Amino acid sequence: MAHAPGRVELLGNHTDYNEGVVLSAAIDRGVTVNGEARTDGRVVLTSLALEKQVNVALDGFEKQEEESWANYALGVVRVFGERGYEMGGFSLEIVSDLPIGAGLSSSAAFEVATATFLKKLFQWKLEPLQLARLCRQVENEFVGVNCGLLDQVSSVFGKKHCAIFLDCREETVETVPFPNDAALLITHSGVKHALVGGEYNERRERCFSAAQKLGVPALRDVTSALLEAERAKLTNLEYRRAAHVVGEIERVSQGIEFLRTSNAQGFGELMFASHESSRTNFENSTAELDALVRIAREEEGVYGSRLTGGGFGGATVSLVKAGEAQRIAGNFEKKYLEETGIECRTYFCEIDDGAR
Repeated sequence: MAHAPGRVELLGNHTDYNEGVVLSAAIDRGVTVNGEARTDGRVVLTSLALEKQVNVALDGFEKQEEESWANYALGVVRVFGERGYEMGGFSLEIVSDLPIGAGLSSSAAFEVATATFLKKLFQWKLEPLQLARLCRQVENEFVGVNCGLLDQVSSVFGKKHCAIFLDCREETVETVPFPNDAALLITHSGVKHALVGGEYNERRERCFSAAQKLGVPALRDVTSALLEAERAKLTNLEYRRAAHVVGEIERVSQGIEFLRTSNAQGFGELMFASHESSRTNFENSTAELDALVRIAREEEGVYGSRLTGGGFGGATVSLVKAGEAQRIAGNFEKKYLEETGIECRTYFCEIDDGAR
């Protein structure tokens, strides 16, 4: 049996593929898999939630078009196998308490849980960072999403009561203690988020073309001052996409200092600023996410709130006073229903350990 947590992105939205920095946390919800080796050379995957099963030969299987949920596990088999990790057939049952489409990275949790299970089952020698990197390759090469390393690293390196600081260029991971008087609320907007579309790849392309025109390897190498000075080199769209990423990288650096001094108020203000930039510059928010953040801003006991994950639907994360999370959650749900006519679900999350 293996478990891998989902993650919540605290600050550093879309910075990962721009070689930037990001702050996240593993949460006490995730994907749990259990199973055993088989002698018939088959891979049998059973999703208990979907009541679906996929049964394929270990060698020569195709990407699943109908049962696309299975590709996260099959991708692990393919990518790790191609890198020389030996395995036989196996059966796997999958159960998850992560809300799907909330932007909490259920896909990375599924990949990491599968890889952690296979590592144990077939006695692979594999460092944690290498496991995270290979799971990212599953997403890039097999599933077909050009994500960075954040989701997999968060699921692998999670630590109780700590945020995870990832430097995406150096691929280094550090944990930073979280303020004791603060708690996390995740609120699902009721609008599912989906990233295997054109929006995500369009954002990447604008970021890359902006870096190229500014003469740097990546937006990591651009400051706000440089961006303003060289603005004329960019189209309006490139400028706005770059402004979001550059601002987010700067907010992460400030955010770490606030965490180190247990300044939840300061960190929360950065979260609000991050969401505003997502709304206006990166345009990866939605009317529903904006409504949730607006409600959060007016609610007593909320330090900060922003969309989390890729955006385009999904959830917000709010930093709130620890003792008041229950009351705040109830108010979020009531006010959101009144304003939008949509029911949202709010999850109180503990910051938890990584894959095990």
